[in-house]
Amino acid sequence: MSRFKVSKFRHMEARPSRREAWIGDIRAGTTPSCGHHIKSSCHLIAFNSDRPGVLGIVPLDGQGEDKRQVAHLGCHSDLVTDLDFSPFDDFLLATGSADRTVKLWRLPAPGQALPSVPGLVLGPEGVQVEVLQFHPTVDGVLVSAAGTAVKVWDVTKQQALTGGDFALLQPLPPRFSRFHDLACLSPSRVQLL
Repeated sequence: MSRFKVSKFRHMEARPSRREAWIGDIRAGTTPSCGHHIKSSCHLIAFNSDRPGVLGIVPLDGQGEDKRQVAHLGCHSDLVTDLDFSPFDDFLLATGSADRTVKLWRLPAPGQALPSVPGLVLGPEGVQVEVLQFHPTVDGVLVSAAGTAVKVWDVTKQQALTGGDFALLQPLPPRFSRFHDLACLSPSRVQLL
């Protein structure tokens, strides 16, 4: 008798989707930051385009040829360093940038025009915003890291949370030069990665 269990996935293989389902003509950019450069909600995909400060927005559900149309959202005056969709609202997108601001965008349903101004601007910070993430279990809470500091934002009140609301409002330890990622462990704890 073998000590090891046989994997039920041993004969699995990846099959690429049909060519008609592919999203083509995407001109994605390469950026020197630690943040995420592509994110998806249940309805949209957002990614850094080849132009600084501009995101490409593609709907997941295509209606014929519309799926291949990439809409461009001019969201910052400098490079977009990170972006994240809210886990509670598929059309709420947060972007952080080298222009030292965090902006929240209420994106319309696919097929409608993208907004020209953000719904909310947080900051400016002392240095560029490197990493941001919506809290996965608390609605309206956004965590951002800029330089060696972390801020926990209540986007409904449009201000940073302080005091006993969250366990982390501290500078980065001196052995690190910048953040690579954030993890929200519970409604009151955030871990630095």
